[in-house]
Amino acid sequence: MALFTTGEAVAVELPIARVPTRAAAFLLDLILQVLIGLALVFVLLTLLAAIGADSAWRDAAVLVSMIAAVIGYPVLCETLSRGRSVGKLAMGLRVVRADGGPIDFRHAVTRGLAGIVDFWMLGTGLIAIVVSLCSPTGRRIGDALAGTVVVHDRGRLPWPSLAVPPPWLAAWARQLDLSGLPDDLALAARRYLLRFGTLTPEVQDRLGRTLVITVCARLGTPPPNGYPPMHILGAVLAERQRRAFPPPPQPTRQQLNAVYQRPAA
Repeated sequence: MALFTTGEAVAVELPIARVPTRAAAFLLDLILQVLIGLALVFVLLTLLAAIGADSAWRDAAVLVSMIAAVIGYPVLCETLSRGRSVGKLAMGLRVVRADGGPIDFRHAVTRGLAGIVDFWMLGTGLIAIVVSLCSPTGRRIGDALAGTVVVHDRGRLPWPSLAVPPPWLAAWARQLDLSGLPDDLALAARRYLLRFGTLTPEVQDRLGRTLVITVCARLGTPPPNGYPPMHILGAVLAERQRRAFPPPPQPTRQQLNAVYQRPAA
């Protein structure tokens, strides 16, 4: 088991997938990759033969088919299914971010490209096995580069209550481009919110302002004036979470005001 801090700063334990189950999932995917590669080669070579293409075009067709099968297949599957290939689905596995959230195309393509080193450089997958055995969370090189972890997903994963932003910053948060916010910085902001009540007022202010300045710089927007760091960071993280998960039932304004205590104008 490994402890993840989710988008709403809730600690959740998820079972880490180890080498045996990951190897079984990889073998299933490998069979599909071979079949896909052969099918692409057959189709492309048939088309090239029909138009009388020379050997250079045929070599290019074989290379494109191999790349599509080796890299395109896992990237496409994990992007569309939010972390599962056919092999992982059969073995009850899923790729998640280091904070337990769903992955996107950036994570999938990083894992797919790194798979060339993990699985194909020596032709045996030995690098992936050794690195995974040495990692406490079972990560291979692709996971380390992408900031992901493979977990068991046979049962339904814990689904904590979703966070909502302070209502007076909701409109500001919706117009943000959150693609520039890296996972490690978002995780630092979540931990700040999680530990907020245990910090001294001086640390709350100093650390909060530092995080707000860093986060807003990465987002390319100035911090809104007149709001404490807790409100700004809460709005950013809640909006990030809203885009990754279905919207939760909205609390009343009285409940939100009791939590955030809107500052005086």
